[in-house]
Amino acid sequence: MTSNSNVKAVRSLFEPFTSEKISLKNRIVMPAMTRYFSPGGVPGADVAAYYRRRAANGTGLIITEGTTINHPAASNHVNIPNLHSEAALNGWAQVVKEVHEAGGKIITQLWHVGTDRKKEDPIPNPESPSVGPSGLDVNGVKKFDALTEAEITEIVQAYAHAAADAKRIGFDGVELHGAHGYLIDQFFWEVTNKRTDRYGGNIAGRTQFAVEVIEAVRKAVGPDFPIVLRISQFKINAYTAKNVKTAEELEQLLAPLVKAGVDIFHCSTRHFWEPEFEGSTLNFAGWVKKLSGKPVITVGSVGLNVEGNGQQAEDSKIDTLIEKLDNQEFDLVAVGRSLMADPEWTEKIRTGRDEEITPFTADTVAKLY
Repeated sequence: MTSNSNVKAVRSLFEPFTSEKISLKNRIVMPAMTRYFSPGGVPGADVAAYYRRRAANGTGLIITEGTTINHPAASNHVNIPNLHSEAALNGWAQVVKEVHEAGGKIITQLWHVGTDRKKEDPIPNPESPSVGPSGLDVNGVKKFDALTEAEITEIVQAYAHAAADAKRIGFDGVELHGAHGYLIDQFFWEVTNKRTDRYGGNIAGRTQFAVEVIEAVRKAVGPDFPIVLRISQFKINAYTAKNVKTAEELEQLLAPLVKAGVDIFHCSTRHFWEPEFEGSTLNFAGWVKKLSGKPVITVGSVGLNVEGNGQQAEDSKIDTLIEKLDNQEFDLVAVGRSLMADPEWTEKIRTGRDEEITPFTADTVAKLY
């Protein structure tokens, strides 16, 4: 049964979005979610079908699961897709083709995991050491190799090459994964970046690696190809971590990234409704938009009533989401686990069929269809 009141309540999510470099039919984004469904790093027909179903059911923008760049220590699992081998590029070209045929738009997320590689996992190139800005783990303990400047240059060029390939095979843009404690974010965070050269030091210095990646990607793809940067405060296994503690520090972080060429910031939080700084109701995305002047994507438990670990969370606060969207605190809304569980989530929300939505549970995630 369709609820007219529900349809009216979410109308703002289905307004078109237009920026300088991309236009979308609505405000709903499927964010990157790793699934380990690409044996040997190569996405197959099942991956193309997975993304096509979300596009066919109206999702405005799809961001692929993280695709690793051409560096021996970029990936932490053999079944994570890459974006550099000929077989993987051919597989992604088919994904792009099917998403476009279904009326959707799709960008790929470029990823280097940095020090997040565990020897007990089935990692590609196990003989290659894990690397980070200072070789430190999330507790600031030296466990890995610190990158040399020459190695940093190689990695920057690997990002640029992957972005050029993404454009060549038809993607509608690229997202750089600069969140959650992976390589770019390891440079941002003072706990994992103790460098004393130009890649470390103060907040602006800690953005230098990201700036060089963004600039190299921009040179590789040209002026009109969208570059999204995903950022966060929290890290996997360090949920209370903060890159910046005040709005002033956030502005110092954002300014070099905007100047380098970021078009859209994808602002990752665990709960979108939580304010970022004391004394303001703005969430992380709201602050990033205010300080950067760029369009932003908010994300964090949209549509969920249960946390990923099975514990009860606060409700999904759809009214709060729509109010913030109507107030232009953010521009786009990423819906992760709900869209993973139900490929028809967008269409069911649009038509008021909320009661038909397949919930996010351990059983639905096990299928990952």
